[in-house]
Amino acid sequence: MQRLRKISRAVMLSAPLFVAGGILPDPFGFYVTSAEAAVAGNIVVRGNTRIESETVISYLTIQRGRSYSASDVDESLKALFATGLFEDVRISSEGGSLVVTVKENPIIGRVSFEGNRRVSDDQLKVAVRTTERSMLTRAKVQSDVQNILEAYRRTGRYRASVEPKIIDRGNNRVDLVFEITEGEKTGVERITFIGNSNFSDRRLRDVIRTRESGLLSWLRSTDTYDPDRLSADQELLRQFYYQNGYADFRIVSVSADLDREQNVFFVTFTVEEGDKYEIGNVEVQSSLSSVDPEALKSEVRTKTGDTYNARRVEQTLEDITLKVSEEGYAFAEVRPRALRNYETKTIDLVYNVEEGPRAYVERINIRGNDRTREYVIRREFDLAEGDAFNRVLLDKAERRLRNLGFFKEVRITSERGSSPDRVIINVDVEEQATGELSFGIGYSTSEGIIGDVSLSEKNFLGRGQFVRIGVGGGKSSQNYEFQFREPFFMGRRIALDLEAYRRVSDKNDFRSYKEDVTGGGFGFTLPLREDELSLKLFYNIYETKISDPKKLATGLSTCSRNRDLSPAICDSLGSYLTSLAGYALVYNTLDNNRNPKDGLYAKFQQEFAGIGGDTQFMRTTAEGRVYQELYPDAGIVGNITLKGGHIQALGSKRLRISDQFMMGGDMVRGFENGGIGPRDRKTGDAIGGRFYIAGTLEATFPFPVVPEEFGLSGAVFADAGSLWDADSKLIKAVGANGVTSNSFDLRASVGAGIRWESPFGPLRADFAWPVMKQRGDQTQIFRLSGGTRF
Repeated sequence: MQRLRKISRAVMLSAPLFVAGGILPDPFGFYVTSAEAAVAGNIVVRGNTRIESETVISYLTIQRGRSYSASDVDESLKALFATGLFEDVRISSEGGSLVVTVKENPIIGRVSFEGNRRVSDDQLKVAVRTTERSMLTRAKVQSDVQNILEAYRRTGRYRASVEPKIIDRGNNRVDLVFEITEGEKTGVERITFIGNSNFSDRRLRDVIRTRESGLLSWLRSTDTYDPDRLSADQELLRQFYYQNGYADFRIVSVSADLDREQNVFFVTFTVEEGDKYEIGNVEVQSSLSSVDPEALKSEVRTKTGDTYNARRVEQTLEDITLKVSEEGYAFAEVRPRALRNYETKTIDLVYNVEEGPRAYVERINIRGNDRTREYVIRREFDLAEGDAFNRVLLDKAERRLRNLGFFKEVRITSERGSSPDRVIINVDVEEQATGELSFGIGYSTSEGIIGDVSLSEKNFLGRGQFVRIGVGGGKSSQNYEFQFREPFFMGRRIALDLEAYRRVSDKNDFRSYKEDVTGGGFGFTLPLREDELSLKLFYNIYETKISDPKKLATGLSTCSRNRDLSPAICDSLGSYLTSLAGYALVYNTLDNNRNPKDGLYAKFQQEFAGIGGDTQFMRTTAEGRVYQELYPDAGIVGNITLKGGHIQALGSKRLRISDQFMMGGDMVRGFENGGIGPRDRKTGDAIGGRFYIAGTLEATFPFPVVPEEFGLSGAVFADAGSLWDADSKLIKAVGANGVTSNSFDLRASVGAGIRWESPFGPLRADFAWPVMKQRGDQTQIFRLSGGTRF
C-alpha cells in the first residue's frame, strides 16, 4: 500500500496542469504546454550504490534525446518498482536532464524465526521465499507471512499469527525476524455424515483418516483440519462404498466450518449411497482376432453372484492387460462396460479387449524425490521409456507407489510429447518420514511386565530396503533380533529377507527348564498373484540349548534326583543344531491386516529339517482366518479361525521337547500356557505333542455407550482345540504309564473379553471358562496381554 501511494503521488505530480490558453509550472521544474512535450537530453541516476546506473536506465520507458510525457513518467515509475530492487523511486527534471533518484532495497543478512515450537526452522525456511543475501521487498515479506500461516494451518493451528520485524544493521543491511505466536491446536470437534443409512456414522468415521478431538489428541495429529487429508478421506469413502457394492455412491458435498470462538472445526459429509448391487453375467470380448476370450476368463476376479467390488474390476483390468501384452499386443486396451439392472439390483460386466492408439512413452520424469533413489520409483512401473503407453498400467503403478509408505502424496500425470504418438509421464511425489524409534510396553499373565525397543527404517538410504533392530523381553525372557528386506532382489519383484535372532526363556510358572535359541536365516518371497497370493522359500539354522536351571544355580542336576524334572526334559537337555528349509504359501484378501473387518487370510507351511545339523523332521502347519461384518451399521465383526499342525521325525532321529508343539491360552483361552496336551503325570511338566488342531468363533463389537475416543470394544468367543501324540521316544523316557493326556481329547471354552486401543497400545483382557477339559490340564480363567510400539 505504501508503494502504491508513492506511485499515485508521482502520477499526480507528473500530470501536466493546463488552463485555457495559459501555462502553469510543471512539478519537474520545466514548463509543458498543450502543444509541446519535454525532451530528455540526459538521464542522471542518483542514490544507487549496488545497481549500475545503466541498469536503472534500462528499466525506463523514457530514452535519451527523445520527448516524453507524463504517462511515460508514470510507466517508468511502475517499471522500476516492479523490479523489486527499490524501496523508493522519484523522477524529476533539472535543467535539460531527467533525474532518477532511487533508494535501494536493503540486503538481508539473516532470516530467523522466533516462537516456533511445533514447526521447525527447516520446515519454515522451505515455506518462505525470502532468503539470506537477497533484497528485502515488502510484497515478498507479506507473501511469506501468509505462507507461514498456511504451514501452521496444515498442522491444525488456525490461531497462529506472524509479525515480521526488520532490524537495521547499517550499511543498508537488515535482519528479518518472523515473530510467531503459534496458538492452540484447532481440532475437529465433530464429524457428521448426512444421507447414510446402510452404514453408521461410527463405521464411516472408521474408514476415513481424519479423527475427532478427544482425550488422546496429544498423541496424534489426524484430529486437526487438513484440506489435503479431507480430499483423501473423500476418496477413501468412495473406495469403501464401491468395494461394498454401492456402484452409484457419490459425495454430494463436504464442508468444514470453523468456530473461531471455540477454535474447532465441524466437518460434514453429505452423501448419496444408492442401491447395493451384485454381479450378474460376466463376459470377456475381444476385437483382436488372435486373442481367445475364453483363455482370458481365468484372469477375471469378478464372479457371478458376488457383491460388486470396484477394486476387483480394477484388478481384472490389470491382469487381462498384462496377459494380452505378454501375447504380443502391446497396444491392446481393456475397457469395462457395466450394465445395470435396476430391478434385480445386478450389474453385468463386459470386458472388451481392443486395439488402442499407438502411442509410446517418450520420457518418465520423476520429481520431488529428494531422498528416495529414482530407480526405487521406476521399478514400480510395468512400463518403461520406449514401451507402449497404457493408462491401466499407470494407475497400477500409482497404487503401488502409494502402498510403499514412502510418500505423503503421489500424483502421476501425462502430457503430449515431441510428436502426437509420444507421451511424457510426470511422476510427482512428496516424501515423508520413514524411520521409526519404537518403545513398547505391556503386560501378560505369563511374563508380567513386558517391553521392547526397536529402531526401524523402511526406506533405508533411499533404496527402498527395510531394516529393523530390536531388543525386548519380560521377567523370564529376553529377545534380540535383526531384520533386513530387499523388496527387489536382482532387479526382480522378488523379496529377499535376512534375519538373525536370539531368544532366551528362563524357568517360570509354565516352564521347568531354560531354553536359549540363537540363529538366523534367509528367504525369498515371490508374488504369484499380486496383492493376494505369494510363495515364500526360506532357510533357517539355529542352535537350541536346553538347560536345567537348578544345575546352573547349584551345580547339581535336578535330573540326578530323577523326579524333580520330567525325564522327557532331562532327555532333551544339551545343545543341538537345527538346519531346515521350507516354503509357505499365503493367500491374503484382508481389508486391514491389523484390525480386519472383511476378507480371508490362509497360510500353509512346511519345513524340512536335516540339511546337516542334529535334527531331522518334517513340520507342517496350516492356518485360516475369515472376517466378515455381520452387522455393518452396528460395527459387529465375525471371525472364524482354524489352525492345525503335524511334526514327524525322519530317519532314526528323535524329537525333543522344543521341536514339538505346545498348546495353551494362546490358542484355547481358559487354559495356561502349555496347559493342554501330553504331560508328565508325576511332575506335571508339559512335554508337547506331534499333532494339534484349534478353532475359534468370535464376534467383536464397539461398546454402544462409550465414546469412540476411548477405543474400547468388546468380544464374545468360543475356542476349541486339542494337542496329542507325543514322540514315542519321549514317552519311552518318561515311561508308558507316566504320560497323561496323550490321546485326542477335545478341550473347549467360552468367554468374553475387552479390547482397548490405549495410549500404550492395544490391550486385551479375556475371561474364559473351560467347558471341556481333561484331567491334568492347567486352567486360567483370566488372561491379560498386550503391548505396542509408539
